[in-house]
Amino acid sequence: MAIEVHPAIVKSLLWPDEEHTRAFAEALAKQVQNAGPDLNASIQLRGDLGAGKTTLVRYLLKALGVQGRIKSPTYAVVEPYTVSSASAEPLPIWHFDFYRFNDPDEWEEAGFREIFASPGLKLVEWPEKAGQHLPAADLVLALELKDSDGRCVSLQALTPAGARLVNA
Repeated sequence: MAIEVHPAIVKSLLWPDEEHTRAFAEALAKQVQNAGPDLNASIQLRGDLGAGKTTLVRYLLKALGVQGRIKSPTYAVVEPYTVSSASAEPLPIWHFDFYRFNDPDEWEEAGFREIFASPGLKLVEWPEKAGQHLPAADLVLALELKDSDGRCVSLQALTPAGARLVNA
């Protein structure tokens, strides 16, 4: 089996307000939908408290068709979702928040290896708290709070799957 080598793609964006966060999430949702149910990608969301990670995920999930309240997984650690895709098969999505981890081994003990090995979209807040247990990301979004509502956002695609998603 040949390993596809992909140079990292890095983009920097400025989101002056929350509307830009929503617009990006909607564009990213289109890329996710175009990938279909075979998508197997992990997006790491990095940034301080209040940087907008959960807000971005909420807009993304809404754009993908998730109905109702979208809870932060801060206490539950993971919230699962299933959305319709371009084909008849649904796309599984997991929203992780490892903020409350005190030890990276908690990732292994929670049994997340199977989820990360399966097809679907994994959205990961506070990935550094899972340490080396967490598989490599396809796409890393680093959000930095600027003035009142503004965000400086760095997108780094590390795999071909991440590169397809970063086209948003």
